[in-house]
Formats: sequence, C-alpha cells, structure tokens
Amino acid sequence: MGSEGFIQDPATKETKRFHRDERSWIRDPKVFVDTGIPIPGEPPLLKTRVHLRRDAAEQLWKELHRVGWQQVDPCWGASAEP
Repeated sequence: MGSEGFIQDPATKETKRFHRDERSWIRDPKVFVDTGIPIPGEPPLLKTRVHLRRDAAEQLWKELHRVGWQQVDPCWGASAEP
C-alpha cells in the first residue's frame, strides 16, 4: 500500500482511500480511510473518514480485498493530480 492506496468495490464503485496520518506516523502510526465515489470530471462524492491504527487499517484492506474489492489507481487527492 505504501503511504497511500485506493481500493474499490467493482459492483458499486465505492472507493476507499487509505493514507497516512503524517502527524502520528512516528510515535503511533495511524491511517485515515476516506470513503467516497469517484465522479469523472468532478470532485469525488466523499462520504466518511475514519482514523484507524495502522494494524486495523491493514486488516480492513485485506478483508476488503478478500471479499472482492480491487486495488485501483488514485481517484482523488494530490496523487491523482496530473
């Protein structure tokens, strides 16, 4: 996953962006998980943001992948900019 990763439900296009909380990374690694739906040509429809410990975020990623979600290219955020 690196410092950022996107995973998407192929059926609904619901997407989760996992990205480091840089302020906590050294002493107590935490990850933000943003949930939204990418809309071509427009900003994404962001629904929720949760703040998880790194191990919980990794477990969530693995579980989503196990049930059929697929890793996708960045859909929003700084890494999605041309």
